[in-house]
Amino acid sequence: MNLEFILNGRAVRLEAAADARLIDLLREPLGLTGTKEGCGEGECGACTVLVDDRPVNACLLLVMHVAGRSVVTIEGLGSAAAPSTLQQRFIDLGAAQCGFCTPGMLMSATALLWRNPHPTRDDVREAIAGNLCRCTGYDAIIEAVLAAARDGVAP
Repeated sequence: MNLEFILNGRAVRLEAAADARLIDLLREPLGLTGTKEGCGEGECGACTVLVDDRPVNACLLLVMHVAGRSVVTIEGLGSAAAPSTLQQRFIDLGAAQCGFCTPGMLMSATALLWRNPHPTRDDVREAIAGNLCRCTGYDAIIEAVLAAARDGVAP
């Protein structure tokens, strides 16, 4: 199929199999490897991206469902040279340890902060409930999200 969508703020047009998974399209041929595949079953959240500002599991979403829509990946949030406020708080507060879950966590937290710039601890817990982390125990992640919210700056 001829697929057209917005990816990290830029128009994309390419040929893709309608039944291809979004994660496969992002990683190859688009080369955006920040989105990780942990389970391939939508259980771990490592592959979380935003589609029309809502968190979705890229391992479960077929590319035909992003036609005409907006997709934001971790690469669309910031860079090593200029991290987003949320990314910087993750760094400052040690919210990323092995780093495998971090892109998905950041995407879920970004969606939360876009819709609720003043979340409570419970709001953050609910927003990241679909993202598994085996290293941090979640406390540093929650603190990083709340710190970014206190900064009053978009993620």
